[in-house]
Amino acid sequence: MSTRGTIICPACGTRLPVYRNPVPTVDIIIRTGGGIVLIERRNEPHGWALPGGFVDYGESLETAAVREALEETSLVVRLREQFHTYSDPDRDPRQHTISTVFIADADGPPTAADDALNAAVFTAATLPEPIVFDHRRIIEDYFRHKR
Repeated sequence: MSTRGTIICPACGTRLPVYRNPVPTVDIIIRTGGGIVLIERRNEPHGWALPGGFVDYGESLETAAVREALEETSLVVRLREQFHTYSDPDRDPRQHTISTVFIADADGPPTAADDALNAAVFTAATLPEPIVFDHRRIIEDYFRHKR
């Protein structure tokens, strides 16, 4: 059992373990304008990334993907398929996350919003640097899948 410690139940005083579980996230490969959308992150770690973020309590993965895409790129996306799930404990330097990646389509150019400084469309040949998290691997997997 991997725990971070214990808490005490306020009703009965029993010591209860606090489990250290990975946090669910989503990332979205948004196809538009002949490429895919990446955002430049406003917050640490700085760099370029796929749009995405944390799944809210009570929210499905699909709803989170549509919400995060809209919040960060101002694009209304149409989810096409669930691509892969990435779970390397070191994929995010902030904490252990598990990301379910979706492929989606959108119309029009992205506009950066929320915690994105910039949003742009890139092809396999024009990817920016640096790409943070494990997103370069995800993008390379996507372009291999597309071929």
